[in-house]
Amino acid sequence: MESINLIESFSEFKEFKNIDRPTMMSILEDVFRSALAKKYGSDENFDIIINIDKGDLEIWQNREIVDDEFAEDSFDFDENKHISLTDAQKIDPDFEIGEDITQPVRLEDFGRRAVLAVRQNLASRIMDLEKDGIFKKYQERVGDIITGEVYQIWKREILILDDEGNELILPKVEQIPSDFYKKGDTVRAVVSKVEMKNNSPVIVLSRVSPVFLERLFEMEVPEVFDGLITIKKIVREPGERAKVAVESYDDRIDPVGACVGMKGSRIHGIVRELKNENIDVINFTTNTSLFITRALSPAKITSVKIDEESKRAEVFLKPDQVSLAIGKGGHNIKLAGKLTGYEIDVYRDSDVDTDDVDLEEFADEIDAWVLDALKAVGCDTAKSVLELTTDDLVKRTDLEEETIKEVKEILQAEFE
Repeated sequence: MESINLIESFSEFKEFKNIDRPTMMSILEDVFRSALAKKYGSDENFDIIINIDKGDLEIWQNREIVDDEFAEDSFDFDENKHISLTDAQKIDPDFEIGEDITQPVRLEDFGRRAVLAVRQNLASRIMDLEKDGIFKKYQERVGDIITGEVYQIWKREILILDDEGNELILPKVEQIPSDFYKKGDTVRAVVSKVEMKNNSPVIVLSRVSPVFLERLFEMEVPEVFDGLITIKKIVREPGERAKVAVESYDDRIDPVGACVGMKGSRIHGIVRELKNENIDVINFTTNTSLFITRALSPAKITSVKIDEESKRAEVFLKPDQVSLAIGKGGHNIKLAGKLTGYEIDVYRDSDVDTDDVDLEEFADEIDAWVLDALKAVGCDTAKSVLELTTDDLVKRTDLEEETIKEVKEILQAEFE
């Protein structure tokens, strides 16, 4: 028969990503068998031969030769399954009753509308398989770092294409605040979640997930990748600060030193990728007091009191260490609390300054909720408040600037 060249007839299917050869052949056969069943009522007496490499497809119809009387008078005669002896001998005079005759079916025999339907059915089947393949591929890669190229930028998200042209989404909320991209830029992010929406796979990436930082450590620190160093926990304020608790089961390996590298060589690449996010790498320990002390680095702690029932810790330190413990915008103390699982309250060492005045002494002049806001950021005495600038206090406490100024005037009057 005249072969049907699929590559020419269906040019959009030249490349079948994520679809193997047996699956592609099965799809083609199913699509054409559906067309045969629709045209002839059944596809049972048809053979379909497919050559994917050449793009050839052949369809052969098998019919049984019956005598002319049966062909003319019997209700059981089916022209799709039977052929009269007279008609068979027109093809070959040697044919006899009871033999099978095989004839080719040409694409033109289906008609124009049927061919269009075949094309649409084939396109739909391949697209569904493509989507399913992408979904399964990325489901297995959740938690892995992907590198892609920025294709389109919208207000709430960025469209990224991977090396196979698959579409990935990086939402604004999953970007580091200082991230700025333009079309064509290369982006690294971790696969956060994969879901099907409206029968299409949606792959969501993240650069703010702790998993992203963990994968970066695996890429930069061989000991972490090999399992010699374990990352126990990671907490982040994306773009600002991160704390990473690490542990080594081999006494010969210094986990912190290995993660940081000589002169910070290993961690420098990670910091650069995270837009200069400060990363504190600390040794994990089951000693709660020691762990809290390490978590509050770079501040130096004088002593720690722990209440296991309420999961609170009172930390005492020298006045010059208070601001270090709290950190810019309160990030350091907030992350230390998340890392250790304790609510941390910072207090100035009471023996340091006998001329200072406890904030509670001003309860009759300053509202209790204002005093609580100040104490929540480690300012429990008058001088601890006065040592900080108004702008710094506004950022840390979320109090109004006017309120801070009024409080400072009241406290300043105490020492004048």
